[in-house]
Amino acid sequence: MTAHPSDNNNPANPTSTSLSYRDAGVDIDAGDRLVQNIKPLAKRTMRPEVLTGLGGFGALFEISRKYQNPVLVSGTDGVGTKLKLASQLNKHDSIGIDLVAMSVNDILVLGAEPLFFLDYYACGKLDVDTATAVVSGIAAGCEQAGCTLIGGETAEMPDMYPSGEYDLAGFAVGVVEKAQIISGVTIQAGDAVIGLASSGAHSNGYSLIRKIISSNQIDISQDFYGKPLSDVIMTPTRIYARPLLTLMKQLPVKGLAHITGGGLIENLPRILPDHAVAVLHKESWDIPPLFHWLQQQGNISDPEMFRVFNSGIGMVVVVGADQKNAAMDCLRKAGETVWQIGEIKERTPGHSATVLI
Repeated sequence: MTAHPSDNNNPANPTSTSLSYRDAGVDIDAGDRLVQNIKPLAKRTMRPEVLTGLGGFGALFEISRKYQNPVLVSGTDGVGTKLKLASQLNKHDSIGIDLVAMSVNDILVLGAEPLFFLDYYACGKLDVDTATAVVSGIAAGCEQAGCTLIGGETAEMPDMYPSGEYDLAGFAVGVVEKAQIISGVTIQAGDAVIGLASSGAHSNGYSLIRKIISSNQIDISQDFYGKPLSDVIMTPTRIYARPLLTLMKQLPVKGLAHITGGGLIENLPRILPDHAVAVLHKESWDIPPLFHWLQQQGNISDPEMFRVFNSGIGMVVVVGADQKNAAMDCLRKAGETVWQIGEIKERTPGHSATVLI
C-alpha cells in the first residue's frame, strides 16, 4: 500500500500531537520547585568567602588571605549501594551526610580545611520531596564539615533509572598551607597509630551487607541492641573535619588515613613510606556489634572482614610517640572515641605495610 502524506505510521511524518518536555518524562516545574526548596538549606552552610550563591552557571569562592601559600585539595565520591537500602526503606534524610563525608574525610587526610561542596543528583523521574530530603542531608553534612554547599546539579533522565531510584555523586574542595601538607613522609619507627571510632559501616561494603540480608531473609526492622537494625545499618558516615582540624592546629600530625573500601589493610599503606609498617593490635579497640553480626550472618573470614569493612575505625592518625597522649586528649575533648591501635615499625623489603596481630 502506498503511504499518504497524512499517514502517521510513516516515520518521516511528525506526530499530530504537540509534545512537551513533560511528555518526554522531564518535569521542569518540579526542578524549579526543588531549587526553591534547596536555597534555604544551602544558605545555612554559607561561608564568608562565597561570592555568588545558587542559580548561576558557576560559583565563585575567594580563598582567604590567612593562607600565605595556599594549595587546593579536591576529592570526589559517591555512596555506593547504600542508596539501594535508602530507597528500600524510604529513608533519604541522612544519605546526603554520607555523600559529604566520603569526599570531605578524603581531603582531610592531606591536612586540608574543607571549603565547599557540590553534588550531582540523577534520577529517572524527579520526586521533589525525596530530592529535598536528600539535599537536606547534604546540607547537614556540610554544616558538620564547616564547608559551603555552593552548587550542584539535578538531572532527570527518563528510562535511565528504575522508578523511585536515584544516584548521587559529589566533590569537595579544600585548602591547605603548602608547608603544612600531610604526606606521611615523616612517619618513622616508634610513631603511634591512633584510631578514631567509626559510626558504623559508613558507606562501604553495602553490596555484601545487602547480600547477607537477602540471603538470610533478614527482617531489618527487628531490634538490634535497642535500635531498629535498619537504623544501625543506615547510620551516616562520621565526619571528622572539626576534631582533626583542631588537632592539626595543636600538634604535628604525621599521617592520616580515611578507612573506606579496603579497610585498614589497604588504606593505611597509602600513607606509609616504603620503610614503615603499621602493626595493629586487633584487641586494642572495640569492634561494634554490627560487624560481629555481619561476620556471623555471612560466615565471613577475618581477613575478608578487615578488607571490606572499617571494623569500627573510621580514621587513623599517626603521631610521634611523645605526642600520643596529647593527641588522644585533644580528640576526646572534641567528642571522638579514640584508642591507640598500634605502632609503626621498620618494614622488611617485600613484606606487607600493615600487619594485624
